[in-house]
Amino acid sequence: MKNFYGTGVALITPFSEDGNIDFQALAKLIEHCIEGGVDYLVVLGTTGEVATLSKEEKKQVLQEAISINKGRVPLVYGLGGNNTQAILDEIRQTNFEGIDAILSVSPYYNKPSQAGIIAHYQTIAEACPVPVILYNVPGRTSSNLSVKTTLTLANHPNIIGIKEASGDLTQCMEIASRKPHDFLLISGDDMLTVPMESIGGVGVISVLANAYPEIFKKLTKGTPEEKKKATLSLLEINPLMYAEGNPVGLKFLLKEIGICGDQVRLPLVKATTELQQLIKKAHQAI
Repeated sequence: MKNFYGTGVALITPFSEDGNIDFQALAKLIEHCIEGGVDYLVVLGTTGEVATLSKEEKKQVLQEAISINKGRVPLVYGLGGNNTQAILDEIRQTNFEGIDAILSVSPYYNKPSQAGIIAHYQTIAEACPVPVILYNVPGRTSSNLSVKTTLTLANHPNIIGIKEASGDLTQCMEIASRKPHDFLLISGDDMLTVPMESIGGVGVISVLANAYPEIFKKLTKGTPEEKKKATLSLLEINPLMYAEGNPVGLKFLLKEIGICGDQVRLPLVKATTELQQLIKKAHQAI
């Protein structure tokens, strides 16, 4: 389970000017993150614009990430959705060599009951050959994994943790106080990493670690003073990453530091001039 302590980076999917996947930039990004000290990679999550990738593109990104990584750090594959059967089909069609776990978002749009969410995840966990990390992000799914639901699922032997992005620290505390000792509570919000650690969290699956892996190494593994300083250094830039949709701001930031271009796919559009200026100013202050 300690494979998923510390910083997991929710990798973007870089695009070239013609809109195709820029695999050279993906390799540069992964090297930047590993050399900067991230503990594991998360591919094809929300930050990777997975909703706009074709089935073949997702397969290519996954295989390229595995090839670039060469087993240096654990790799988590974003595999979730609101059609349980489609996820089962994808599991059966996936070669899991080089994949250490999946991150599976709670079903969205059809807004199932808590019983439906439990059945969905239990069905996936039974079929998946690698461990499952739950992903609770009510702001995107319009439903919340309740404490009771999370604790029920935590008892499944193939469900090892949750990326908690509800922003509800009380909910996280309730999970922390009653969960099995080896069930991983992972922050889904960069700025709540240290507060969640104080109640039993083991790290973060981070957006900003794409740009600042060294800062997140200090944030998750530094002294108390280093953790405080690292967190506060991100206070100005963090909200800018979401001001016009994730990963719009992040991709502009990565362009600024020379990692990749800032192309996104519709319905997202590039950062406005106003947002670009705010990001430049915040980046210069870090």
